[in-house]
Amino acid sequence: MKLISKYLQRHLGIFLLSTFFLSMEAMADLLQPTFMSYIVDVGIRSADIGQILFYGMIMLGIALVGAVSAVMRNRFASRTSQTIGKELRSDIYHNVARLSLENIDRLQPASIITRITNDVAQIQDFINSIMRMMVKAPITCIGAILLIMIQTPRQAPVIAVICLTVTLLTFGNMKIGYPRFGTVQKRMDRLNAAAREFLSSVRVVKAFHAEAEEAEKFEDASLGLAEANTLALRTMAVFSPLVNLTVNLGIVLLLFLSRNQQSAEIGRLMASVNYMTQVLFAVGMISNTLNTAVRATASSDRIREVLEEKPAQSAPRHPLKPEITGEIRFDRVSFTYAGAGKESLRDIDLRIEAGETVGIIGPTGCGKTTLVNLIPRFYDVTEGAILIDGCDVTQIDTKWLRSAVAVAPQKPLLFSGRISDNLRWGNPDAKDGELREAARAACADSFIEKTQEGYQTLLGQGGVNLSGGQKQRLSLARALVKKPRILILDDCTSALDARTEAAVLHGLQNMKHNMTVLLISQRISTVMRADHILCLDNGRMQGYGTHEELMDACETYRAIYASQIGGYHG
Repeated sequence: MKLISKYLQRHLGIFLLSTFFLSMEAMADLLQPTFMSYIVDVGIRSADIGQILFYGMIMLGIALVGAVSAVMRNRFASRTSQTIGKELRSDIYHNVARLSLENIDRLQPASIITRITNDVAQIQDFINSIMRMMVKAPITCIGAILLIMIQTPRQAPVIAVICLTVTLLTFGNMKIGYPRFGTVQKRMDRLNAAAREFLSSVRVVKAFHAEAEEAEKFEDASLGLAEANTLALRTMAVFSPLVNLTVNLGIVLLLFLSRNQQSAEIGRLMASVNYMTQVLFAVGMISNTLNTAVRATASSDRIREVLEEKPAQSAPRHPLKPEITGEIRFDRVSFTYAGAGKESLRDIDLRIEAGETVGIIGPTGCGKTTLVNLIPRFYDVTEGAILIDGCDVTQIDTKWLRSAVAVAPQKPLLFSGRISDNLRWGNPDAKDGELREAARAACADSFIEKTQEGYQTLLGQGGVNLSGGQKQRLSLARALVKKPRILILDDCTSALDARTEAAVLHGLQNMKHNMTVLLISQRISTVMRADHILCLDNGRMQGYGTHEELMDACETYRAIYASQIGGYHG
């Protein structure tokens, strides 16, 4: 609850104002039965119309005050809960944005989405509930009990037993319900992960006619959520009726013990019964709010986990901003992913001169992408160091470093919006001529110009209205628009035919301008004309040199060449 209290303190003024109106509403509800008893015991007993009208007008005025107070507290409660929800979502988003990929891998994207949506909604409901009910319910409950004792003091022991029983039932509900609602949120993570996986790969699912298998996975996750919810709600299903039964038995007992009440005190008895009904209503409100609190507490713990997550990569105490020309040095670099039992890279030692084009090739899973991800500090090395122009990347200002690096991934990530907006992603100030130049180099201008709106064409989420090859070319053009000192091409031409790929590589050479290029590819024909080629296998360097040098000295490279092009005759 510390997290919720922290955000409530930011809006303490509105919270106190809402509490004031809640108190006014509760007092209005408590006064009504008392004045009703006056009407019965004073006005009706003496047949005095004036007294009846007098007390009736007072009741009407009290009802008006209560109604206005209810409207105001609803307004403030809704405003505060929505504002806090917005702040929570914003804080989660900004903290996730500054986390390292290692942190995000551990927290899992599907779980983060659940926390931003479902968990925040639980806290919003709780805040709305406490501002609408939590203050009113205790005032109503305590006030009604005190007034019952005043109206019928002989029933004090009965009231004490009822209050004790209800308190025990309420705390039992909380103790059992808390872990169960925590399980509900975890099952919600699983459901979101299943839905996200299906929606992100729906084309593949349909291509393999695997709808039934995916539906079964989703049904399993949905069933798990339903079972967790059922188990959690079963707690409420047991305790809520028990609370209602306890209070209703109290009403019956109160009436039974008051069977010999004098006729002059019938109004007081009616007021006492009315107050018992208010106690029942207040206990119900408290029980529902506490149930909401149980869910909110579980959600609060999950949100706090994200908000308190510290980036796995430490920021340098005195960040450097060197002039980056593109020289890269891997100094005995090894790397292991968090939680993995096996090293992904081992003892990588090489130097790449500024302005060079270096091809990186090797079998699938050999560590090619992992290697280049270490350059912009997506991850930090486990052993050794990476130096850019002689400076350890861990000592360079991260924004400064990444402003000099551009990445074109194998799976291009495009955003909803115009083509021009996507191309300017890394360089918002780029002129239209620069967009066209980069698009021509990436062989993207041909299909862009054929669209009805050209560079103003709107793209769907992820570029769904483009082919795989078109998305790859746009992704490459976007990287070129940034005009980086280090360009990482992570198999970004895999969806292109050989002719288009050759044209793209030719356009890239014309636009290099002293740019260091790291070119990952599965095709030996793509990397063989690079200045140098790095051959990896099982996370280790198998060779580094020109095509001819590797053909002479690297068995792994020769095997790749033979499998793709044919036998080698040196």
